[in-house]
Amino acid sequence: MSAPIGTVFIQAPSFIYCLYIVAFLLMIQGLRGLAGPRTAVRGNRIAAVGMAVAVIATLLRPQEGNWGLIAAGIVVGTLIGVPAARKVRMTAMPQMVALFNGVGGGAVALISWVDYRSHGSSYATHTVLNPHTHLPVTVAGVATYVAIFSVAGAIIGSISFWGSNIAFGKLQEILPGRPITLGRLQQPLNVLLLLAALAAGGALVDGVHSELLFIGMLVAAALLGNFVVLPIGGADMPVVIALLNAFTGVSAAATGMALNNPAMIVFGMMVGASGSILTKLMADAMNRSIPAIIAGGFGGGAEVAAAVADGKARSVRSISPADAAIQLAYASSVVIVPGYGMAVAQAQHAVRELASELEKRGVEVKYAIHPVAGRMPGHMNVLLAEADVPYDQLKEMEEINPEFPRTDVSLVIGANDVTNPAAKNNPSSPLYGMPILEVAESRAIIVIKRSLNPGFAGIDNELYYDPKTSMLFGDAKQAVSEIVAALAEV
Repeated sequence: MSAPIGTVFIQAPSFIYCLYIVAFLLMIQGLRGLAGPRTAVRGNRIAAVGMAVAVIATLLRPQEGNWGLIAAGIVVGTLIGVPAARKVRMTAMPQMVALFNGVGGGAVALISWVDYRSHGSSYATHTVLNPHTHLPVTVAGVATYVAIFSVAGAIIGSISFWGSNIAFGKLQEILPGRPITLGRLQQPLNVLLLLAALAAGGALVDGVHSELLFIGMLVAAALLGNFVVLPIGGADMPVVIALLNAFTGVSAAATGMALNNPAMIVFGMMVGASGSILTKLMADAMNRSIPAIIAGGFGGGAEVAAAVADGKARSVRSISPADAAIQLAYASSVVIVPGYGMAVAQAQHAVRELASELEKRGVEVKYAIHPVAGRMPGHMNVLLAEADVPYDQLKEMEEINPEFPRTDVSLVIGANDVTNPAAKNNPSSPLYGMPILEVAESRAIIVIKRSLNPGFAGIDNELYYDPKTSMLFGDAKQAVSEIVAALAEV
């Protein structure tokens, strides 16, 4: 009995590829929307529709089967992913991004493993006995490029999965944020693990059929992923997340080539390309090369000695919320510099309320956004958007820096490393050369911080000892709320 005409049409290759093209166009349009905060939500929704179309197109392929298992996977993923995404606190968003990215890399590694279990014996040309003549016959294996891409997807996906887990552990403070290294053995061990994974992959592509060897390749890549990220300090974590995101995309594209899956190829290359560009932008924002970041060792909350100058301990000037309110109320221009301190205190709504009160008094308020402030790219933009801060008040580093000399008061909320003048003035500082927000050029500076402890990079901030700087110690949300209350009495 022939299949219904409708079934034949929707399973026709031409119709399925048309769906893929629609999905790709939607995904590209979605990525364009993510280029700016005003269109980011719409872009995300468009991209989600594109992904749904691609999933439908893939499920319509005649070779796809086991619908029960597919449905079970969708249900389990939905039950876990949706509540987790809806309930996650904004302060934990970097951890969730790292975790979800790692899941993608892990899925790719598992797909490659399953593909090897199905077709690994035909990775190369081999000889078998003809059952009728009992003579040896040469049988052509799968194309060499298919085996190469499958192995590459497995190695890169495994690195991404395990590296993302380490990044999650550091961000969640399950693991120490400081660099964890093996000293001089660190880099030789990483090179040895990489060579081991590549050697195992090369043997598999050459036709060696051994599932144990494939597992060994995955283990070597997993150890490499762990040992590459462990030595990286917390200050470099935004770059690491972007880099691992690129790895996941590349691994998906490689496995898509092996499976002849257009969705995995195109979407994977989009993620890989965008992640690579973002990694380069983040590295440039820190004035650090990507190899130097991978080498690790920068940042991570290491203990620092008490700040001294000319042999004498330096002091800071502490003020009360009422003092801060007076300075802000009589300013004509205020620049708010948010950092992780604002995020961890969930102070974005209080900051928005403070800005509104100042604007009622005729004060011009802007926000200075450093590319690597927080724990992931765009962390501050996401927090402030949640508090309905107008997008036109968010100023990137290059745009806001020329305005600091004309700013009456800069209000720094937990932003430590990205405001440290040592990046410009102290050649011996690990931060030296990193582009920073020129807060020190302001006429007056108020810093809200719990203590004088160093930031995630473990570097003491010279800004706190500037004569123009006043320190307001305490929880950011409580401190900002007290300033708002004090403004009513000014």
